[in-house]
Formats: sequence, structure tokens, C-alpha cells
Amino acid sequence: MKVAIFPPNSLILADLIERRGHEPLAIMKEIRKKVKDAEIDSPPMNITEEDPIKGLKYAAIEVPSGVRGRMSIFGPLIDEAEAAIIMDEAPFGFGCIGCARTNELSVYYLRKRGIPTLELTYPTTREETMELVNKINTFLDQLEEKNG
Repeated sequence: MKVAIFPPNSLILADLIERRGHEPLAIMKEIRKKVKDAEIDSPPMNITEEDPIKGLKYAAIEVPSGVRGRMSIFGPLIDEAEAAIIMDEAPFGFGCIGCARTNELSVYYLRKRGIPTLELTYPTTREETMELVNKINTFLDQLEEKNG
């Protein structure tokens, strides 16, 4: 199944999902497409004029263009998702996307989809970390059973 992750650039969540045979919907592949595009002259300026316009589907015109630009990438991934894993209270290095409003919109849209969703709090101890991995694996196994 296609599983959206939040934060959408968390390599840790993407790896756990891939190891269980599912497809993580993460921004790394989408950004790679943009950075390798001949239309983009100098990464990290990896946004085109069309991106904020595409983002209008997910964020109103009054919303800053940076939010609309991010949502032009995150929104289609959310639309494509068949399930989601949301990590709350993750530290900056876990996969922060740098914009609180984009975070709020992304989580709102994921919850609104009505797809199977696992919401977790970032672990602070070794025991909590092991429990978190077990919960993710159980969730992904259950998706496979429902899908299979």
C-alpha cells in the first residue's frame, strides 16, 4: 500500500515502511525530480512558478506562497495515500519541514482523508523507541492483511 508519512521527509519512517513491503509517500523522490529538472537552474531554489498555483488546491490564495509551494508537493502525496503514519513532537533532525502552517495543513488533510492512520509521539527512551517500531510494524502488517 502507499503510506503517507509525516514529517514527509523522515528517512526513518520511509525506511520502516519500505522494509515491510509498502511504498512510502515521502517528498524525497518528488524533490529529486525537481532538482534534476533542467528547468531548475540552481538548487535549492527548486520551485517553479507553477508550484504555488498548484498549491491553491490545498491552500487559499491568502496563504503565503511558501506554504502553497510546499503543499503543491505534499498535497498530491496526501491525495495518493492509502494509509498514513503521523509522528507528533518529532525533533528538528527527525524530518522537520520548516513551516508550521504547512505542518498543520498536511496533518489536517491526512486526518480528513479517512484512511487508516497511525498517530504516534516521538519516543524519548530506548523502551519507547522499541514500542514505537513494534506499533509501526503491527500497523503495516494489518494494512497488508486488509489489502491482501
